[in-house]
Formats: sequence, structure tokens, C-alpha cells
Amino acid sequence: MSTQNFRTVEKLVQGHQTSDGAGVRLTRVLTQNLQKRLDPFLMLDAFRNDNPDDYIGGFPDHPHRGFETVTYMLAGRMRHHDSAGNEGLLGPHGAQWMTAGSGLIHSELPEQEEGLMEGFQLWINLPAKQKMIAPFYRDIPAEAIPEFTADQGVQVRVIAGKSHDVAGAVERPDTEPLYLDIHLPAGSSFTQPIDPKFNAFSYTYRGNVMIGDTSVPDRHMAILSNNGAQAVHLEAHEDARLILVAGKPLHEPIAQYGPFVMNTAEEIQQTLRDYKEGYFERAAVKSL
Repeated sequence: MSTQNFRTVEKLVQGHQTSDGAGVRLTRVLTQNLQKRLDPFLMLDAFRNDNPDDYIGGFPDHPHRGFETVTYMLAGRMRHHDSAGNEGLLGPHGAQWMTAGSGLIHSELPEQEEGLMEGFQLWINLPAKQKMIAPFYRDIPAEAIPEFTADQGVQVRVIAGKSHDVAGAVERPDTEPLYLDIHLPAGSSFTQPIDPKFNAFSYTYRGNVMIGDTSVPDRHMAILSNNGAQAVHLEAHEDARLILVAGKPLHEPIAQYGPFVMNTAEEIQQTLRDYKEGYFERAAVKSL
């Protein structure tokens, strides 16, 4: 495959430091100003903290409606609980895929008092026809995430979608997301096919990754160009790690108010009324 068939880097994004929940320090990389460009993805938070004061408060009870959240842990442990009584412990290299749908309330609280807490949370939009489906979630332990070793010792974990005939732990309709965790030894390279109609980005979380002529350093997102290419080619001159994410755009209007993502302002107003009236708790219980 010639170089002109590979996606290039359109833009590098460093993200900004912020805090969320009960004071958890994190880097918000994909923000609202990029939602249209990276449709169907709404947000990406990256966290890497070894100071308990930066994460110990976690994310107490908070509501969601209209989208999916994907939490992928690299280190540390997080206890999940929702208003339907579902509970799970997310450990190192595990993931949780939660479809908020019509609405639920959940919490994410660390189950450690020291050591490194590292991972990502990705928000994926739901199409209008699916926004009010019953909420559900799936805990995916580390051993349930398929992985393979490619040429030159490249290790790939397939959280969602498919890579080199290896199906991921999750496949979703409508947005058809691809979510890979890729470890590149020094001097290695890896090529991943991506549907040319999909929006895509990478986020380097160790080392430095070359995409075409662009160096993508640690803690930087690369928005990949929509140049009609059918693949992205990654190279590493030093040991490097990154996530690679792609998905089919919905091309629908986005109306967001904090943790609620709908298609119109009227739907947001209805969501606020539903939340105030306790619908989220009732809807979550009925979905069991």
C-alpha cells in the first residue's frame, strides 16, 4: 500500500487540564468544539494520576442520557454502581461499556488509596432513533478483551470493532466504533485499515508515534485527515503506546447540556424535567 493511501494528521490537540466529579484531575482532550468534526464522538477524558488527592473523590452519583460511555482502565480500580442496582469493579486493562439511553444515574469511585490511576473515558453519541432505549451496561474484564501480536512485536488490544480479522470485545450498530490499544516497540510499525467515510483520531499515552510526517508525542491527540485513504500507518522510533479510535458519523444535530446529549433544545428541556421528576430512577429499574 503506497503512502498516498494512508491518512495523515490534520491537527494535533493537547487537551486542557481540568477536574470533574469530586475533584478528579484529568485532561479533557476531545471537547465540544470538536464534536462535529469527530462525529460520533462527543468527549475524551484521559487521566493519569499517582497522587491519591487527585483521584480519591472519584465520580459520585451523576446522571446521563442519550449517549454511550466507554471507560478503559490502564491502571487502578474503579467501582461502578448505577440506579438500577448494577455494580461492578473495573480493574487494570478492563473496560466498561455503558449505554445511558433514556437515562440512568451512576457513580464511579476508586477502590484504592495509593498508586497509579490511569485510563480513559470516551463518550459516543447515539442516533436519534436510539436515544431513548432502555439503559444497559457491560463490564469487560481484561481477559475478555481480544488481543494479538502483529509483525515486529506490535501488540494490539481490540476493545471494539475489528483489527486484522480479530473481532473486538464490543460491536455496536449505527456508529460501528473501532477502539484499539496499540503498543509499538521501538523501530516497529503497524497499519490499521479504517473505512474512509469514518472519522478517526489517535491519542498517544506513552512515547512518541509517527503518523506520516507528523510526530504525535505523549498526551497528544491526532485528528486524522478525511483524505479518502483506507488505512493509517503508525511508526515508533521509541517504545510507544496509543489508542486509535474511529467511527461512522451520524450527521445529526447535537444538543448537549452537561451529561445530557439529545438532538434539540426542546428534548434537553424535557430531559431536565424528567430528571427532576425522578424518571431516571424509574426508567433504570424498569429496564432490568
